[in-house]
Amino acid sequence: MDFYAFNTLPRDERAELVWRHGQLLAIRTVMSCSVVLYHMGQFFAEVWYSAEDNQIALIHGFRSRELLENYLDQIDLQELMG
Repeated sequence: MDFYAFNTLPRDERAELVWRHGQLLAIRTVMSCSVVLYHMGQFFAEVWYSAEDNQIALIHGFRSRELLENYLDQIDLQELMG
């Protein structure tokens, strides 16, 4: 599955795919949300969890290098890519 197809799925289905197939890479905090980065094989996924609401606020897939910049101090992409 590519990230375009992933992003068209309902949020609950995206969450299920991330839990089953995602490799957790990093966690950061943005305001009151925990943002968790997963590697999904052909793309990355971010899960935004709102502790205040006790629910997932957003899940989206991406391949953009710019979005990975927030995590570069936490992960080694060379190791991940083999």
